[in-house]
Amino acid sequence: MERIFDEELKQLRQYILTMASLVEEAILKSVEALKQRDKTLAEAVISSDKKIDELENKIDEFCLDLIALRQPVAQDLRFITMAMQSDADLERIADLAVDIAQRAEELIAQPPLKPLIDIPKLAEIAQKMVKEAIDAFINKDVELAKKVVFTDREADALRDLIQKELIYDYMVKDGSTAPRAVPLILVTRHLERICDHATNIAEDVIYMIQAKVVRHHPEKL
Repeated sequence: MERIFDEELKQLRQYILTMASLVEEAILKSVEALKQRDKTLAEAVISSDKKIDELENKIDEFCLDLIALRQPVAQDLRFITMAMQSDADLERIADLAVDIAQRAEELIAQPPLKPLIDIPKLAEIAQKMVKEAIDAFINKDVELAKKVVFTDREADALRDLIQKELIYDYMVKDGSTAPRAVPLILVTRHLERICDHATNIAEDVIYMIQAKVVRHHPEKL
């Protein structure tokens, strides 16, 4: 029975990795759709959301079955419950990628406002945080989880920089730029929210391994 349970936990890890891979791809494609002004890429992100939603439901059902049938305790129970929390965060990240793709579709029909430099940088940070948060979860790596939590400050600072530029260098100086600036501001917020969800996963990893609550209390790190 114990060997079967180990295989089931291994399968759960694979489900989470598969979902994370799909989500990371959605982030990448949504930002590429924005950069390249590519409607086909944007539509691909939007259509891929259904598959991610279905996988979230599959993981939740799998976790509930494990809890009901195997009655796990201690760290195994925390791992399974965290898998359910993580797939919820991943699903929300996928939704945010869809939001970015929709903003890209809005902007395709309009002339470019400015070269996109900082938004792709923020997207790279977001993608890396998601990957490292999931790696920390799968490998039970506290130090990597802490790195993700601290990186969120960098993401916040870059978000503020991008928003200030769009507001004060464009919208305030020329109100006619608002229809192009506002979608970019929203993209920035969506990317920052992706970073927040990655941070949530990382904070849960720390709790799973050390039973230490650090959410809203980074000073405890």
